[in-house]
Amino acid sequence: MNPRVVVANLVVSIKSFYRARSTMFFMIAFPIILILVFGALLMNQDNMSFDLCVQDLDHTDSTAQLVKTLEFHGKFNVIKIDPTINAAQYAKNNKANLVLMIPKGYEGSFLQRTVLNDPDASVTLTYLYDSSSMFVSMKMQILDSVFAGINQKMSGKPPFILSTETSILAKKYRFIEFFVPGIIAMSVMILSLFGTVNLNTELRQKGVIRKLSTTPITRTDWILSNILYQFILAVLSTMAMLLVSYVVFSVSLQINAWLPVFIVLDVFAFVGIGMILTRFAKEAESAAAAANAISFPMMFLSGSFFPLEMMPGFMQTVARLLPLYYVNEGLRASMVFDDHMTALRYSAIIGVFAAVVFILGIIATKWEEGL
Repeated sequence: MNPRVVVANLVVSIKSFYRARSTMFFMIAFPIILILVFGALLMNQDNMSFDLCVQDLDHTDSTAQLVKTLEFHGKFNVIKIDPTINAAQYAKNNKANLVLMIPKGYEGSFLQRTVLNDPDASVTLTYLYDSSSMFVSMKMQILDSVFAGINQKMSGKPPFILSTETSILAKKYRFIEFFVPGIIAMSVMILSLFGTVNLNTELRQKGVIRKLSTTPITRTDWILSNILYQFILAVLSTMAMLLVSYVVFSVSLQINAWLPVFIVLDVFAFVGIGMILTRFAKEAESAAAAANAISFPMMFLSGSFFPLEMMPGFMQTVARLLPLYYVNEGLRASMVFDDHMTALRYSAIIGVFAAVVFILGIIATKWEEGL
């Protein structure tokens, strides 16, 4: 064994690893990102609390004590709703997946049960819930356990607190129908971002980009043809996902004009980001690593897989700054809830973002410099 040869070969391997930026990313940065993201999601899971909207129609000391019990034992962050507004409409407008309605006369029934010892005195609380939410059933189970504890302490049969469930949606949705639009948005993002990065860096390394400046094709023609290519791939991918979803899971999704609109905006937004990356990341490996650094956190933080409610408050704020979040929510508004006004609002937001980054991408594209 020759130690000098071993050391020399080791040095070459280390230098090769350092130059392979994408390898460095997946070996070092990517696992760290996953730890940070999922660590924040799962940190103190036993102490996880949920937002709970409560509409107190009785507004008495007894109901105030009930709300305190929910906050302490149920670990809810209670959001009080004005008794004069429509709770179902509030839930829809504010994307609240559960509203607990405490009826008028709660304190009267409570005193009748505790003071007059009337075993027939009871009160029925209403759960207004969004059946498409992943966590709404967990919330209702927590509420049921808290109310069961209250009933047990009152040691009365039949139970004092009863509950009834009312969906705020016209129809019942499954989580798969919430999940599919997010996967469509994420897939289009990956196709557009990595397709642009891979194509541009490959053509630049081969010297094709510089040669294009000597041909009759204009920069606008070339960029638009690439946009059309990415759009075709996105449409084919979306059709395949929808076909599998319908055949295998029998999903109930609305297919309307908003679907191609959001696909186009998704493509423009991430093609623009891809053009910017390949302008400043000179090596293919560096551009790929930068694309990974952008796309992977966005997958997990923008609500494609996990509802934002599961995330800590600061991560929810970060999520609402990400373009993929607005594509996700816009597609869900149009495909699941058939809410055209919400889809219009989200399309305007992602449209402005797409226009800005796409224009910056065009400005950054310099043929005479190889890109």
